[in-house]
Amino acid sequence: MKQDKFLIGILIGIGALVVLALTLFFTRQGKVEYMVDDTPEGVTHNYLLALVNKDYQKAYGYLADLDNKPTYEEFRQSFLSGNTNPDSAGADVGAAQIDQDVASVELTVYYSYNDPFSANTGSSDRASLILQDGVWKITYMPYSFWGYDWYQMKP
Repeated sequence: MKQDKFLIGILIGIGALVVLALTLFFTRQGKVEYMVDDTPEGVTHNYLLALVNKDYQKAYGYLADLDNKPTYEEFRQSFLSGNTNPDSAGADVGAAQIDQDVASVELTVYYSYNDPFSANTGSSDRASLILQDGVWKITYMPYSFWGYDWYQMKP
């Protein structure tokens, strides 16, 4: 009888820990919000967040209006076909270096691996932006967030 009470006490303790862990997990997940997009860092952050949210129309709006810009449908198809896959990577947006109407934003890009023995590692990269009509627009992002043929001359 004494052992049964002890076992029940242990099971109740384990159950309480599980409930506490689940509560912490679901309440501590911060929701990422869009930033004000009047800085290169804000535009870069918002572009990445729009891709994560699969809001391709919003993301497309952050692209610079230059020669050989992809059409919206080419942009969207690049993600839908898997040629460009932001789901396989994540990024932290760092500081911007601004030189008049050109900016470079530091990024740490994290690539995920599908095997249990590889750690997710971060590599340094950058996003390039230009100021067009008083608005920062993206001209380059790392591979997982950018099509290799965007802004390239078509043969």
